[in-house]
Amino acid sequence: MRLILSYLIGLVFGLGISISGMANPEKVLNFFDIAGTWDPSLMFVMGGAVTVTFFGYRWVLKRPGPSFDQIFHLPQNRSIDLKLLGGSAIFGVGWGLSGFCPGGALPAIGTGRSEVLIFAVALIAGMGIARYVNTHLAPRFQTPSYARHSPAPHGPLTHLPHETGPKPDNT
Repeated sequence: MRLILSYLIGLVFGLGISISGMANPEKVLNFFDIAGTWDPSLMFVMGGAVTVTFFGYRWVLKRPGPSFDQIFHLPQNRSIDLKLLGGSAIFGVGWGLSGFCPGGALPAIGTGRSEVLIFAVALIAGMGIARYVNTHLAPRFQTPSYARHSPAPHGPLTHLPHETGPKPDNT
């Protein structure tokens, strides 16, 4: 059942990306070209996605637990650190230069277009570099221990993880 649901969710996601135009790099690049051939239609796609996610998370997290796992796997680190800023910058530059984000490129792989395949290879290479940085250079980019949280059990968003480690002295 889990495999069937995963397939159906991926199918709906891929269809949504394709129908909305997010798999078309020209449409995405025109969205970023505010001074030229600006196409604001992707704002509605993104606005719809944010709205569905906002209400969907609140609805799902009211449940006692997920259907196919022991706990909800939610991010615990809420710090704005070098890893977050660097990763966001690299993602944004890659999206702006290529017109693809990973979510839009994956359904487009089936088209066999060379630019999509080049992007997919670059995406995999970037994941490998990120893994190398996280395992070999991690101490330089780690969030300080006082800002880390241990994973919280599943439950509503009102449940806050307990603090671990000493807090910094800001005096």
